[in-house]
Amino acid sequence: MKTIEQINEKIREGSVCVVTAKEMKDIVSELGPEKAAKEVDVVTTGTFGAMCSTGVFINFGHSDPPIKFRRAWLNDVEVYTGLAAVDAFLGATKPSETRENYGGAHVIEELVFGREVELRAIGFGTDCYPRKEIETAVSLEDVNQAVMVNPRNAYQRYRAATNSSDKVLRTYMGTLLPNYGNVTFAGTGEISPLNNDPEFRTIGVGTRIFLCGAKGYIIGEGTQHSPPFGTLMVKGNLKDMKAEFLKACYFPGYAPSIFLGIGIPIPILDAEIAKSTAIRDWEIKTTIIDFGVPRRDRPVVREVTYAELKSGKVEINREEVRVSPLSSFYMAEKVMKELKRMIEKGEFLLSLPVERLKGKELFKPMKQKEIRIVREFMTKAITIREDSRIEDAAMLMINKNVNHLPVVDDEGILKGIVTSWDIAKAVTKGAKTVKEVMTREVITVFPEEPIAIAISKLEKYDISALPVIDSKKRVLGIVTSETISKMLGV
Repeated sequence: MKTIEQINEKIREGSVCVVTAKEMKDIVSELGPEKAAKEVDVVTTGTFGAMCSTGVFINFGHSDPPIKFRRAWLNDVEVYTGLAAVDAFLGATKPSETRENYGGAHVIEELVFGREVELRAIGFGTDCYPRKEIETAVSLEDVNQAVMVNPRNAYQRYRAATNSSDKVLRTYMGTLLPNYGNVTFAGTGEISPLNNDPEFRTIGVGTRIFLCGAKGYIIGEGTQHSPPFGTLMVKGNLKDMKAEFLKACYFPGYAPSIFLGIGIPIPILDAEIAKSTAIRDWEIKTTIIDFGVPRRDRPVVREVTYAELKSGKVEINREEVRVSPLSSFYMAEKVMKELKRMIEKGEFLLSLPVERLKGKELFKPMKQKEIRIVREFMTKAITIREDSRIEDAAMLMINKNVNHLPVVDDEGILKGIVTSWDIAKAVTKGAKTVKEVMTREVITVFPEEPIAIAISKLEKYDISALPVIDSKKRVLGIVTSETISKMLGV
């Protein structure tokens, strides 16, 4: 066995053996864990991806006369000011109030590039902080501290995403094409930090890490830490970071975000740790979930390995679906190599954690009041085929006392909807079949959605009924404004 002190002494002497996680796979395969542990001292890992849970604490220094921030903005991105007088927290996903596709992430990037940003603030106007407003420009050099503190970074692995619905979805997993048109995934698999030390023997509170080109630290387990979907809470000095390892971005229909480069050195203390760093993509499993079903617990489409995801294609329902990553493997390797260089040059010493991360943690959903769902309010749908005659549709509405007829095919899949108003118009226009008058773009709901979602759709689109469908667009029922009103006693 080795100790951290022994490895750090080798770093100081310039005799340390450092390899990247990518290189270590072949070394362990060739030598075995025991010999690899004797030969290698440190394995560098890396990840580079969008990490929304990112932000910076900034102390701006006191103005003259002094001000206590009530509200403040950087390039029209509001910062949180519920702290001391001129302290603020800038969140990466906070959108600008005036600029399109711009947010806190972009302000952070501009600061790291050395640019000035506009500071605008209004104050409370107290006896000790009499100033009520200020407008100025500041750079990283001008502020006292700029400390990046990220509640949740470096996911051990991440669930991949697809979309079974017939609409394009804009999500934090990128753009998901309809009808299983694509799959997106995040994480760097076999070179990602937490996958190379799954027992968290060397990764924990106090571990020194590479954070966007600077020396940073793990300050705790990240929010939503739930191994094997572990996460890290990290901090580092923004003033020491390098722009090449940090990149602002914007996810259409979601929010701004920021790509970060994080690398963690794994000290090879014994054969067990060496064996852990030999993990391969085909051993790392995750699931593909369906964003086409708008539930908290989205259905699992299938289990998949990172080797399959990285191949660029996976099979869903016997069809080949293209896959694209939301992480940069090129930049992750660059992180590993830069961290390796820093250690070999004696610029980066290792530290063992003062407290280990939890190996098991249950991720709980939000506690909510009892929510009534669409299934409770839906009634049986009276359906019709698109080649049916207008007269048949009219008689069906009269006999069944309904005003809406979902139009389906032989398998019960929704094709459109026809209303009593459509039938009335059909008579005046001389239409013969339902197909001629039905609405094809139908607003729908799922049975497990909160009824509040259905109500908002009825109001937004000024309609009085919603077909209830499953993930394959089969009609399960219908929910109407009349039924909702009666059941809620409105």
